[in-house]
Amino acid sequence: MALEASEFAPEDYISTMPDNVITSILHRLPLQDAVRTGILSRNWRFKWTMLTQLKFNEEFFVYLMKTKGENSLGKIVSRLLLHLNGAVTKSVLVPALLDVEDIHHLILFLSRKGIKDLTITDWSKPQVKLPTHLFSCLELKRLNIYGFCFHPPPGFHGFPNLLSLELRGVQYGGSDLGEFLTRCPLLEILDLGYLSYTGNMKLVEIAKLVNLKILSLSLCHLETTTTISPCNVFELVGFLPKLQELGLDFQDCRLTEGGARKKFATSFPALKALKLTRIDFGDGIMISFALEMFRHFPNLQTLDIIATRQVTDPFPISIPIPEGEYNMRELRSVLFRNFKGSKNEVYLIKYFLACCPSLKKIEIQCDWCLEPIEQLIHARKLLMLHRASPAAEIEFY
Repeated sequence: MALEASEFAPEDYISTMPDNVITSILHRLPLQDAVRTGILSRNWRFKWTMLTQLKFNEEFFVYLMKTKGENSLGKIVSRLLLHLNGAVTKSVLVPALLDVEDIHHLILFLSRKGIKDLTITDWSKPQVKLPTHLFSCLELKRLNIYGFCFHPPPGFHGFPNLLSLELRGVQYGGSDLGEFLTRCPLLEILDLGYLSYTGNMKLVEIAKLVNLKILSLSLCHLETTTTISPCNVFELVGFLPKLQELGLDFQDCRLTEGGARKKFATSFPALKALKLTRIDFGDGIMISFALEMFRHFPNLQTLDIIATRQVTDPFPISIPIPEGEYNMRELRSVLFRNFKGSKNEVYLIKYFLACCPSLKKIEIQCDWCLEPIEQLIHARKLLMLHRASPAAEIEFY
């Protein structure tokens, strides 16, 4: 009877799958669940030690706190790491519940495991300097840092294989950010949003990153701390032939009037997406600069505008909207955030509706200062505007 039972018992297809398939399945589980598969059977006891991707996120640490207590988090993470067999190529760290020493040990471990894709997020530790072990991870291809202090050591020669770098909400403690970036020559994605940096980057340094496809930065970090000519931005885009997405933050930036109104004969057809952050609609020079950019990016498809929290609108736009001039033929989607109903904001929306024959949607997110009745009045006015595209929809909320 025992022989008969074994003949008709279902085959264990999962346990007999190749190791790479099993590892692929484990990577799709939360880390704590992947480790717990070791209790399934003797054959599965150490399958999780083949993991090459680790996600120490908030969900993982909350689970440990509930089951093991807060005081043992660092020790548990250390024991888990010691069981891993091979390389760790990708890791996400959200170490809000770890102390600084544990964070340093974790990054030291990853630096010895051939890490290629690393994300570290902790907005609660802006003053904590990341350890120098991070800068020995020369195989890195993707590095995302959110929070912390990023301070390359003296004599650091860069990340030769890095393709993507995001430093958001980071305090940059190095002596020269532009020089550091030139030592990452393969960069295709560079995001320096909300970066805290007391120095300045030279345009010629960014222009050396000829492989850039996505660029996001604050204008106040370029050349001087307060004043920049718009022609410099056009020159920068001209030096980056592969650039497809551009994000500019106008906070603490003053534009020179002559440069804002200067006409440029060259257009930049490669650019497909543009994001303008913290635009002051009370600054006529800034608005003129934005309009000039729209005209020189003929293949722009998506546009994201975030207005400042300022309510004043002392300088109404006096530039007439061109009748029948469809100079933004490819624009399909516009997102307008912090809309307050000023004349300049309404003008810009009217401009998009009149000059974009391929437009499909304008999404308008109102600022908190607008009362519901004011939102309704503005919505009705905008819905009555002429549209070059019969398919254009306006979402107002």
